[in-house]
Amino acid sequence: MGATASSSTVQPSTVTAAQHAATPPPGCPMHQDSQPASPPSGCPMHQAAGSTPPEQNGGPPVPAHQERAYEFVECPMKAAAGGDKMPHDIDPANMMPPPNQTPAQDQPFPLPVNREVSTIPRAGSDKKWVYPSEQMFWNAMLRKGWRWKEDDLGPQDMTNIIKIHNQNNEQAWQEILKWEALHAEECPCGPSLARFGGKAKELSPRAKMRSWMGYELPFDRHDWIINRCGKEVRYVIDYYDGGEVDKQTYQFTILDVRPALDSLGAVWDRTKVAWWRWTS
Repeated sequence: MGATASSSTVQPSTVTAAQHAATPPPGCPMHQDSQPASPPSGCPMHQAAGSTPPEQNGGPPVPAHQERAYEFVECPMKAAAGGDKMPHDIDPANMMPPPNQTPAQDQPFPLPVNREVSTIPRAGSDKKWVYPSEQMFWNAMLRKGWRWKEDDLGPQDMTNIIKIHNQNNEQAWQEILKWEALHAEECPCGPSLARFGGKAKELSPRAKMRSWMGYELPFDRHDWIINRCGKEVRYVIDYYDGGEVDKQTYQFTILDVRPALDSLGAVWDRTKVAWWRWTS
């Protein structure tokens, strides 16, 4: 993943992305001794465990695979075997258990079902997003039309794919935190990720302009919607090939991360950063 191409590289403000990842500042509600004021809606760490799901409170919908994700972090074999079945394990739409951890019929080798917890806060929850298992990733590729062929992929390849996938997301979140450092005063508890989606076939205007200038096209694009203390903000992430994979860090992608130009605030942020870069 090499160097990261993001227009948030210059940090003229004394506020850094690390401040969002560290313990929230004294102004956050958890530091108040008595009768704390209601925290900003974007501060999910203050919500009581076991509270009403966010989608029932008008919050962002949670992907189905995130609801049981921590079971596959703490005890993946038991979760995969369906131990301690609960009613929410059954999909009421088809009365079947979640299929994304089930090996495919023609799968040539078994794959792990354990999942890794990210560092990315999940909007409307006190938990973090959980990455897919190797088995989930395999099933996702099948749903997209991919079919395994002999000498195509092996177990170690799937392990590497998951590590690269997770590293890409961690790197993208760190780039978003650099931009969000511009709003540390209005959102001292930091942002959280509400939802995301892939748009590989929809080139961003910036990617198109770069291609007209002779640069390569990105191999993928994601749009991430973050929650900035109650305000939703969209980020565009273009993924470029950075060459050989670093076998230590699993980095190889060059990311271009920036706020989408869909609001005056985003235009102002990008204008400020562009000016800072130009004059530094």
